[in-house]
Amino acid sequence: MIRKAFEADLEEISSLAKIVRENMLESGLNQWLGDYPAYSDFYRDFKNDALYIKVIEDKIIGSISILPENDPAYLEVSWQSDKALVVHRVLVEPSLQGKGIGQELINHSFSLAKEKGYEAVKIDTHPDNLKMQKMLKSLNFVYRGYLSSINRLAYELVI
Repeated sequence: MIRKAFEADLEEISSLAKIVRENMLESGLNQWLGDYPAYSDFYRDFKNDALYIKVIEDKIIGSISILPENDPAYLEVSWQSDKALVVHRVLVEPSLQGKGIGQELINHSFSLAKEKGYEAVKIDTHPDNLKMQKMLKSLNFVYRGYLSSINRLAYELVI
């Protein structure tokens, strides 16, 4: 089940983020450094009504933030649509990665976009995050360019 996060979920989401970040670093992926994403990032998403979680047996196994477009870095590339939702901070419990949970979370962004009248979903990822790039291609996202100011690859799916 995917649902909106409650404020009471924020500690568990933050703990999951730490586990995911450590797993990324252990595998040589330096996408998230320091304590990013941290409680404050998830709290801001929660306050913006943009934080969703995947729950199995009362345990949070995934999280996604889905926000209206407002990223200045996104001005660096050409997009097909200017009316888009942007996906941030996709988390999946490392032991459950590769089982479709990330796809399910991102598919949720498509449903929200359609429901709220948006034309597209945008996302960015680190150039070394090959797992995410593979998943985005499998979901028919189109590569739009390199965001040099944040060292990310930009993708878009027009709904």
